[in-house]
Amino acid sequence: MNYGFLPPAPGIPLEQEDEADRPFIGLYAQAVAGLPMKGARVLEIGSGRGGGARYIARYCEPDSVIGLDYSPATVALARRLNRDTPRLAFEVGDAEKLPFADGAFDVVINIESSHCYGDVAAFAREAARVLAPGGWFSFADMRGRATLPLLRQQLAVPGLVLRGETDLSQGVITALDAAEQRKRARIGKIRFMRGFISEFAGSQGSILYRELSEGGVVYLAQRYRKEDDFRELPPPTISDAPKA
Repeated sequence: MNYGFLPPAPGIPLEQEDEADRPFIGLYAQAVAGLPMKGARVLEIGSGRGGGARYIARYCEPDSVIGLDYSPATVALARRLNRDTPRLAFEVGDAEKLPFADGAFDVVINIESSHCYGDVAAFAREAARVLAPGGWFSFADMRGRATLPLLRQQLAVPGLVLRGETDLSQGVITALDAAEQRKRARIGKIRFMRGFISEFAGSQGSILYRELSEGGVVYLAQRYRKEDDFRELPPPTISDAPKA
């Protein structure tokens, strides 16, 4: 589950069974809009329960989609929930040390999980490593406005060229509003820690909702393309190392 995104323009076409999840699918729809998804090998880093990866597998005609998550329990749940979806698989792994070969994917997606990573720059380097030359890295997450320069610096790794940046905050607020009754109904069934869960869910009146509305927190989307001719240089051997 993510905080969602609803654009001001008419939304993407969805099958009736997916309409209830439109606010949450929206973040993935904007992440892949205009990218060469047909026949692509896709990796989602931080896939959670797998709803976003499922959307891509069902609607975007990829060759394959792999969702990677740090939690074995979450991966097991994602496999159960999405076992009926072709071309979709889930693996356990670390965003900062991806268990995939160099150039294994054409599109790498990361939605609303990087704020949990210990080393965002290491994650970005790994995303660049597993991308094929000419591939795309689509990123979206929230940060305090004052820390945006640091985030941009962390994501600016060799081989990745920034091709676009968008502030999604207003569309995220719209999605939070659209999902408010649904969230309240679920929270109302919980006997303990309702206040904490309401804050975590970004409900109206929560600190996150207020910060997004007032601009203290920004929900940022970025797209990077891996250079066609990028080859990371190997570390120098002893004979190649500069003389002291």
